[in-house]
Amino acid sequence: MALQAARLAGSDDAPATAQDVDPSQAIGEQLRELRLVKNLTLREVAEKAGISVGYLSQLERNHSRLPIGVLKRISDALGVHMNWFFQQSTEGDPAERDVVVRSTNRRRMSFTGLGIQEELLSPNLSGPLELLISTIGPRADSEDYSHDGAEAGLVLSGTLDLWVSGRHFQLNEGDSFAFKSTEVHRCANATDTPTKVLWVITPPHY
Repeated sequence: MALQAARLAGSDDAPATAQDVDPSQAIGEQLRELRLVKNLTLREVAEKAGISVGYLSQLERNHSRLPIGVLKRISDALGVHMNWFFQQSTEGDPAERDVVVRSTNRRRMSFTGLGIQEELLSPNLSGPLELLISTIGPRADSEDYSHDGAEAGLVLSGTLDLWVSGRHFQLNEGDSFAFKSTEVHRCANATDTPTKVLWVITPPHY
C-alpha cells in the first residue's frame, strides 16, 4: 500500500517495477498534446483519473514513473485506449519521429457504437493540422457534431453521405469536400461495404 501511495503521489523515489511504463517511451509529450487537443485542463484529467494535478504535471514532463494502472485511468479520462501511446515505434532513424509515420505504426481509435475506425497519419497532434483516414463501416453514422477549425476530405473508396448545416451530399470514390468545422456536420455510410475517407483537419481535433 505504501508503494502504491508513493507512486500516486508522483514520488521519483518509488522503485521501478515490471508494471511501470518503460521510461524510454517518454509518453509525457503525448499525454499533454492529447489533453490540449481535447481542450481539457490538468485538473479535469487528474480528477477523472483519480490522481493529483502535480503528479499529472510531472508525468507530462516525463519527471515521474508511470504505473500501467495509472496510465489506464489517464487513458480512460482522455477517451483513448492505452495502445494509443505505444503505436509509434522508437526503432529506426530517430530523425523520423516527428516527420514520418510508417504504415505499421499508425495510431488507431475505434468509436464504440458508431462503427467508425480512424488511423492517425500525422506524426503527432501538436502541429497546425491533423491528417487521418476514417473507415466508416456498413450502415455506420457519426451523428451530428461540430467544433472549431476547418476540414477537408477525399473519398478513397466506397460511398459517403455527408451533411453540412442541413445540406446533404452523396460522394463517391474520388470526390472531395471542405467546410468550416463550426458548421454542424455528419457523415454516414448507407451501403453494405466499408467507406474510406482521407481527412485534413485544422487545428487538430482528435
